[in-house]
Amino acid sequence: MKKLITIFLCLAIAGAITLNAQDESAYKYVDASTLTITGKLFPDTPNPYHRIDTVRFKGFSKGENLQVRESSGLAVAFRTDSPYIRVKAKFGYVSHPLNTMGVASKGFDLYIQDEGGWLWAASRVMRDGKEDEPVTVINFMDGSMHDCLLYLPLFSELHKLEIGIKDGCSIEALPNPFRHRIAVFGSSFTHGASCSRAGMAYPAQISRHTGLQLLSLGCSGNCKLQDYFAEALAAADVDAFLFDTFSNPTPEQIEERLFPFIETIQAAHPGKPLIFQRTIYRETRNFNRYNDKLQKDRIEMADNMMAEACRKYKDVYYIEANATAPSHETSVDGTHPNDYGYTLWAESVEKQIVKILKKYGIR
Repeated sequence: MKKLITIFLCLAIAGAITLNAQDESAYKYVDASTLTITGKLFPDTPNPYHRIDTVRFKGFSKGENLQVRESSGLAVAFRTDSPYIRVKAKFGYVSHPLNTMGVASKGFDLYIQDEGGWLWAASRVMRDGKEDEPVTVINFMDGSMHDCLLYLPLFSELHKLEIGIKDGCSIEALPNPFRHRIAVFGSSFTHGASCSRAGMAYPAQISRHTGLQLLSLGCSGNCKLQDYFAEALAAADVDAFLFDTFSNPTPEQIEERLFPFIETIQAAHPGKPLIFQRTIYRETRNFNRYNDKLQKDRIEMADNMMAEACRKYKDVYYIEANATAPSHETSVDGTHPNDYGYTLWAESVEKQIVKILKKYGIR
């Protein structure tokens, strides 16, 4: 009997490998944009996987223009009874950050609803130079109906995305599993730099934990309280704002730009909460005196300006984020946290955010 079971399993695996590698006709594909896309700040962009319409909004630098077209923070929600889930993508700009794994920067990260909430299921990334070839994200599921959440690449641009299932199985849009619309504008931390996979970015973690929909607009190195970002955020249809805006700008930029930034957004969204996060501790400060002073000066300016902002403006809040374990072993490159560090970040701000949002009926 054991021998027969072993033979059967070997044949099944061999068949699955053959199916994965050769027999595309065994799959049917659906356009992912016909399913539910979560985490999207502007739902009406011509490209469904861009975060901002760069024809409508102007002022971005060349690098910023690329970043807002990356799919960081977006996920596709769907329901399927297929034992296999496959993805076929057409990429535009593909980034290869040295401090971020490929499965995060240009790969796909799958979560499936379980009794305890969203449970990680699988991750997959295309091979370098063959990004347009389809890949199987997960095999050998039980064939029952599952609610799925597929996070899209953090640092790459998608022109087209199709989700493949076994021919004869069904796939349908899942009602948005997250409530409300909370814009998150931030730095490389918010963008997800140094995550191992897309679902570990701190806005994604907070969304899964709370059920609140965070709409991530992380722009690595380029979140500096710019007026053109404020104008774009002012035009967004959202219920609240969360900011990681003190990680990139100089003290001088914070002093000059913070109040106009707040006033631009509040003019378009009176009575809505604006929650600013204090930037996290960077491990590059440990022995580098120059970096230590640079970060101290930035934090001191942010602290002083936000103390005044909270007195001057109604509905403005300042909370503290932490991504550092007692061991100080949660950094990838001295600046960006690893997955555990981002989990600590999410945990450190989650209760503070929920408490503030409840004041506004956002639950």
